[in-house]
Amino acid sequence: MRRTTLAAVCLATAATVGLTACGTETGGSKKSEGKVTEAKKETGPFPGMSGPDIVDKAVKATTDASSLKVKGSVPDETGTVELDMAFDTKGQCAGTMEMGGEGSLDLITTARTVYMKYDEEFLRAQGKGRPAAETEGAVDMLAGRWVKSSATDGDAKEIASFCDLDVLLAAFKDVNSAARRGKATTVDGTPALTLTESDGKDRYTLYVATEGKPYLLKVVNETAKTPESLAFGEFDKPVDAQPPAGDVMDIDKLAG
Repeated sequence: MRRTTLAAVCLATAATVGLTACGTETGGSKKSEGKVTEAKKETGPFPGMSGPDIVDKAVKATTDASSLKVKGSVPDETGTVELDMAFDTKGQCAGTMEMGGEGSLDLITTARTVYMKYDEEFLRAQGKGRPAAETEGAVDMLAGRWVKSSATDGDAKEIASFCDLDVLLAAFKDVNSAARRGKATTVDGTPALTLTESDGKDRYTLYVATEGKPYLLKVVNETAKTPESLAFGEFDKPVDAQPPAGDVMDIDKLAG
């Protein structure tokens, strides 16, 4: 499997959420003790709080979650990757990735084992440039079939590290935002407040829950060349990382 693609998907998730670390939108704001704050205090959701203060609150709530689900699209060298994955702080993850027009893979990671299942399109895309017989052999052996490997060995170790929610959320830390408050709205039925921020040609919209804990619910990058949209949910819910039943090939044993 192309390791760089999986790594890019997971890191893009963190990087998109950590976008505010380099935000440049400062209009209508003033600096106080090294931190950007808005001169005018707002009413409505989060009364009396500035945009940057709300972002701080959302980052704190989200990074404190023991688990969450990420769903949406991020750009990749081959196109747009569709991600639907749940992660927790125990190192478990489960979900599916559509790899930018190059097939899909299912992934389950427990504390000890990484399980993967590739479709035929994915395997053929990974086999480009290789001998045809080798690609056909991989398709015959692996397509639509779960394989497993120790989470502490080789490629599987790298995949397992990206499935750890603490690693995924590392980019949230030490955010310095210049976000502006926006309008009240909803995200999948959950009341939310929008906040906007710009970084060069990139324009981001953040959606923060206004009822219950102020989780970050969604981040949208409206850049025309590389649009991104990531939604976050199922906070603190158990990740269904049960090992797959039935025919599971042990790659470690196969490799000898």
